[in-house]
Amino acid sequence: MKIKRQKQAKKTISFYKYNFGFREPFQILIDGTFCQAALKNKIQIKEQMPKYLMGEVQLCTTSCALKELETLGKQLYGAKIILQRFQVRKCPHFKEPVSASECLLSMLEETNPHHYFVATQDYTVTTGLKKIPGVPLLYIILNTIVLDKPSQASLDHVQAVQLGELVSPAQQQSIRTLKEEQGIGQKDRERRGKKRKRKQSNPNPLSCLKKKKKGVPTPPLKKTEQEGKRKRSRHKKRKVEAGDGTAANT
Repeated sequence: MKIKRQKQAKKTISFYKYNFGFREPFQILIDGTFCQAALKNKIQIKEQMPKYLMGEVQLCTTSCALKELETLGKQLYGAKIILQRFQVRKCPHFKEPVSASECLLSMLEETNPHHYFVATQDYTVTTGLKKIPGVPLLYIILNTIVLDKPSQASLDHVQAVQLGELVSPAQQQSIRTLKEEQGIGQKDRERRGKKRKRKQSNPNPLSCLKKKKKGVPTPPLKKTEQEGKRKRSRHKKRKVEAGDGTAANT
């Protein structure tokens, strides 16, 4: 029975790895109800969770889940001690705490961008997260940790990706890595930077023309004046020669 359960868990994990980009260490978001069930069934979460998921894990919770256990009193004191050992992730309810179920669902957002596993026994959380694609659910039943099968929302999302209607997170990440390897992103940034530098460094040609002083003769004009003088002097010489010829005839 244990081997069959691990095979099913391995199949489910590979589904989330391939279709939603889950990677080790797996982030497990835990609430007080899961810790209480683990305490009753004598389950060591830190020891059994990595073995069941066959990989490294990071156990974490939220401040709202801890606050809820504090308000419930002595009955859940043991669950509170267990939950305090895990990492506390920042949630948007730091100033005004909300219920643990509401907080966990807000951490998942619409697409579970941080790739959280959720470990809970709360019915409101399980029903809510099944509407979000790409959220693995963990719960305790018959003294064992169980990874639930992918929800219908996750299956519909994968089918839409296969039909070409959506792009999976794994494909988005692979596209980014390929761009980084080929240096496409860096080239685009360099081109943008070069364009900006050219705009700043290139002077306006009209401003250069305005700096020229008025009244200064250009070299071609000097040549024309010299040629004009030469023409005039030749014309005078011709007149003089003509005058000498008339004097000789007389």
